[in-house]
Amino acid sequence: MNLVQFLAETGDRRVGAVENNGDTVRAIKGWNSTYDLVLAAIRKGAGLAELVDGAARAETYDFDELLANQRVLLPLDHPDPAHCLVSGTGLTHLGSAKTRDAMHAKIAGDAEALTDSMRIFRWGVEGGKPEDPAQPPVQPEWFYKGDGSWLRPTGAPLERPAFADDGGEEAEMAGLYVIGDNGNVYRAGFALGNEFSDHVMEKKNYLYLAHSKLRTASLGPELHLGDLPASIEGRARLLRDGEAFWSGVFYTGEENMSYGIAGLEYHHFKYARFRRPGDVHCHFFGTSLLSFSNGVRPEDGDVFEIFAPPFNRPLRNPVQHVPPDPPRIQVL
Repeated sequence: MNLVQFLAETGDRRVGAVENNGDTVRAIKGWNSTYDLVLAAIRKGAGLAELVDGAARAETYDFDELLANQRVLLPLDHPDPAHCLVSGTGLTHLGSAKTRDAMHAKIAGDAEALTDSMRIFRWGVEGGKPEDPAQPPVQPEWFYKGDGSWLRPTGAPLERPAFADDGGEEAEMAGLYVIGDNGNVYRAGFALGNEFSDHVMEKKNYLYLAHSKLRTASLGPELHLGDLPASIEGRARLLRDGEAFWSGVFYTGEENMSYGIAGLEYHHFKYARFRRPGDVHCHFFGTSLLSFSNGVRPEDGDVFEIFAPPFNRPLRNPVQHVPPDPPRIQVL
């Protein structure tokens, strides 16, 4: 089951279930927020899909019309964006068979001779999926992206600030979570994600990684309930004037990852301060494909498009260059 948050013709928020092979969205009567729906499921001790199945259905909307009119919202958000933490994990994916062979060749031999990136990738390959599921995996790379105000829905621009060296897509899956009243973590579902980053800045020096990640990011229109398929083959494209000038296939799902989803979740939520009741978390799980690796430099107005099952509609966002806005610092 996939859910969508959107605006009705009146401007009021709605939550709907995707039906009719992805062509329509049927509003769920009595609910105008995925966040409230998730909290209700937590407090009832019910599954989210179970709660939706038991709810009355209301009017039907054409999914493509909602998208064309930019009435589709983020699949999950918090009423106060400061209570949504956006983060991510990198060096988690094995990629295609060709990429895997190349990566294994790079990480073979003396670990001390590897770069920090290749060393942590090797650790993930060797210890990302422990034989004993009760044992946590080796600690992955982790980074902070921002709060909920940095997230963009499909159709909205991804902003490249004036100080940036570049702005490139990262096509991946994101997990969306709500912390219950008891401090337990509840995964609401998954969404397509574009973890928009500055790869030119990062390449200058790995210690610039934190800076390179402080950018807007986007989530696809649908919240997929339940688990992801074990293996997912998706496609990312870059459009200029409506025509694709770059495209590539990305592989995700646990069969294509050096880590299990549960292990990545453990290492994020092991920090007690990340389990504050009522908060929302958006966590990006990493990618196996970058247009940057093919020498692509997106320009103002180019559109990123990302699609993968089990989602019915792609995630699309244009690039927008933002003029300089230097900080104004005063001494009090």
